[in-house]
Amino acid sequence: MPKHSLMRFINIALRGTTLASKFLLIFFLAKFLEPQELGVYGLLTATIGYALYLLGFDFYTYTTREILKRKRHEWGGLLVDQGALSAVLYVIFLPLLSLIFIKEILPWNYAAWFFVLLVLEHLTQELSRLLIAISEQLLASAMLFLRSGIWAVLVTMLMFFRPDTRDLNIVLGSWTAGSFLALLLGLYRLRQLKISGWNKKIDWQWIGQGLKVAIPLLLATLALRGLFTIDRYWFADLANMETLGAYVLFIGISSALMSFLDAGVFAFIYPELISAHHNKDAHVFRLKVRALLWQTLTLSAAFAIVALLVIDPLLFWLDKPLYTEHKNLFPWTLLIMLIYSMGMIPHYALYAQGLDRPIIHSHIASLLIFIPATWLMSQYWPLQAVPAGLCIAFLSILLWKCLAFIRLTPAQYR
Repeated sequence: MPKHSLMRFINIALRGTTLASKFLLIFFLAKFLEPQELGVYGLLTATIGYALYLLGFDFYTYTTREILKRKRHEWGGLLVDQGALSAVLYVIFLPLLSLIFIKEILPWNYAAWFFVLLVLEHLTQELSRLLIAISEQLLASAMLFLRSGIWAVLVTMLMFFRPDTRDLNIVLGSWTAGSFLALLLGLYRLRQLKISGWNKKIDWQWIGQGLKVAIPLLLATLALRGLFTIDRYWFADLANMETLGAYVLFIGISSALMSFLDAGVFAFIYPELISAHHNKDAHVFRLKVRALLWQTLTLSAAFAIVALLVIDPLLFWLDKPLYTEHKNLFPWTLLIMLIYSMGMIPHYALYAQGLDRPIIHSHIASLLIFIPATWLMSQYWPLQAVPAGLCIAFLSILLWKCLAFIRLTPAQYR
């Protein structure tokens, strides 16, 4: 087997194992915890995921492009600049995020876990993005396995054999340990790369230039990720925390599709798309876009078929009437992720060309579409309103980006 194919296989295997571990965790949480506790877990993970963007400001979108264009002896200076920006953002936003607990939006007894996990997840996420950008996908997958995989297996085994450990605090503590080990691995690899330029003075002017690029993208990302945060809070408001547990379970299963695509398709193709466009190689760019299209379609179709086949046996195993009662939510959550994954095809094709404006506009528009659409449907179909609203929002993103790709991409690159 060629080295590239072997590395890709190992990468997918690591991601697949991580996904299996996350599946195992979510199902054992659904099995051993009350649906209300699963709902709280869903709110915590969604809020941490959203708050990550406030600590990073999506500045990696600018740093990644700059790193791919520059020599290794310049990388250290770029990373120091990004770190300086994050330090400022920590000082601003960590105190503000405490309002989530002061206002009792989330329970106070999870506040310490929230902030520790938020910082660890941010640092490991930024390191993983750097490694992916410099074609160290395998190590990034190993970090993901530590962050989201192995600890989930261990805590699941613990809860299985020790009923007294079936507590959300045990889960969050294990997550913290996994993220910390992932951070150590990333820092070790970063040291091995022998990157220079660390002593360079912080270039606030360069940071300012990057923010001009990153902030519009950040607004777009906050709008997009807002969909996956508001949905849980809105769903809980329309139903209750117990039914939110069912929604968290089904969206968790469906979201595995994006993890598979990230590992097997996007992480490999998008750096090659950026390089092809930078080198003005239209032929390679076209080939990579075509590969992106067919690989995404094939993997998405296979995932959907398998998911629909296994959902009934999984619910039977859980033996919780609430989840079976709300099984009709699952096709909705699956459709959400299928539409979302299709939208990533024109997304990466536009991103590689530096065509950020249609990405930004489509994401912001999607939130503006989601809110009134969901509100209108909630008057008649409260349980289906949120997932249906997400489907409409992601369909608008898909159409917007496809039209932008056709309109803005030079003919030779299509």
